Amino acid sequence: MSDSKIKIWVEASRPKTLAAAFVPVFVGASLAYSDTMFRWDTTIVALICAFLIQIGTNFANDYFDYIKGSDTDERIGFRRATAAGLVAPKTMLNATILSMGLAFLLGLYLVYIGGYTILIIGLLSLLFGILYTGGPYPLGYNGLGDVFVFLFFGLVAVMTTYYVNALEWSVESFWASLAVGALCTNILVINNLRDVEQDKKSGKKTLGVLLGDRALKWEYTLMILLAYAITPHFYFKLDHNLWIFLPLLIAPMAIDEVYKIWTDDNKLVLNNTLERTARFMVLFGILFSIGILLN
Repeated sequence: MSDSKIKIWVEASRPKTLAAAFVPVFVGASLAYSDTMFRWDTTIVALICAFLIQIGTNFANDYFDYIKGSDTDERIGFRRATAAGLVAPKTMLNATILSMGLAFLLGLYLVYIGGYTILIIGLLSLLFGILYTGGPYPLGYNGLGDVFVFLFFGLVAVMTTYYVNALEWSVESFWASLAVGALCTNILVINNLRDVEQDKKSGKKTLGVLLGDRALKWEYTLMILLAYAITPHFYFKLDHNLWIFLPLLIAPMAIDEVYKIWTDDNKLVLNNTLERTARFMVLFGILFSIGILLN
């Protein structure tokens, strides 16, 4: 495969969104390590599966958005490989199947360790990754994308990572998953805020289309506040020490991003905002995890 083809596939995988795969596993594994229940094998497999599902979902979005006519010349978001004619639709569909298939095969090891509960969770994760833009009632086209991201990239990913390490569920992993889910959702919020006008024309009923730009800006703000509300809960209710407040070090970044989306109506800058939102999520997740480990 030539360098140009590799670059096309790397771009199609949308690496800037992979924070949504890395951070939940990192936080869940940190909680397991703090409880002396950490396992390298299940954590590494869970991380690879998370990346494969995220990439497979991105490939599926690339394919189904093209098939449904959502990606047009008016798109101001990052280039889509299928719509740009760089990858044939069938090839993109095959790449989706390959990514999801590899995630399933690797996930069988987690099923071996964690039992049929993990099988059900894994199958649902794969199914909803496809149904986000595919199927007769695509979630992303009917205002349910935010719910899907919050649940699967927050609650499910963090709590299941903890489970495949400890083989038990954790109250702490539930609370941590709320912060992670909130920040994952904000990546989608910026994506939807950027694409409101194009989504209206293509019949894609995101929350931005249904409720307007202002609602998305409020959602972004409230998700930031939710993430930061979790750290004091860990300190006051879950007996963690002051290290759990490490994410406050990057609070100025969050404030700056919130200020910008409320004051700058230029949609062209939101590609950069999406990158900074993903970067903030990674930094928050790392600092939050360090705070957990130093408890």
